Amino acid sequence: MKYLRAYPTELQDKIRALIDQGRLGDYLAQRYGERHAIQSDKALYAYTMALKQAHLKNAPAIDKVLFDNRLDLTHRALGLHTAVSRVQGGKLKAKKEIRVAALFKDAAPQFLQMIVVHELAHLKESDHNKAFYQLCQYMLPDYHQLEFDLRVYLTWRELPDTGLLTER
Repeated sequence: MKYLRAYPTELQDKIRALIDQGRLGDYLAQRYGERHAIQSDKALYAYTMALKQAHLKNAPAIDKVLFDNRLDLTHRALGLHTAVSRVQGGKLKAKKEIRVAALFKDAAPQFLQMIVVHELAHLKESDHNKAFYQLCQYMLPDYHQLEFDLRVYLTWRELPDTGLLTER
């Protein structure tokens, strides 16, 4: 259970018990059975900008938001924020980008929202510090629960012979 290593043993034991009983998929389907309708980069950009406008009006502008097929669990990246600097003529131009792992095209809307909120928080706080997580909670009050449940979902995805949640 590599995604849950940082959590207390009693939480890990509860998830392990659900796995042993074959009930983890049912638990996730009950809580997060819906799928969001955001399937294009254009829709993801609009969704991200709406969240930014609602919570971070004074944050730097975002130039690009997209689903990225190259982000995956092997790189330990579910989302990525970047600042690309280029020299054009005599001027230095910086563009901010947010990339979301393509696996979230088929995820529950709460998981997509959690990832987008996480990446938006990096516009103000670059490190995963106390201020960063306070900002995440400001934008999404149940951020910590969703992060835990997302880690449970990722654990479930890697179980042998489970199939994906969308197939249930």
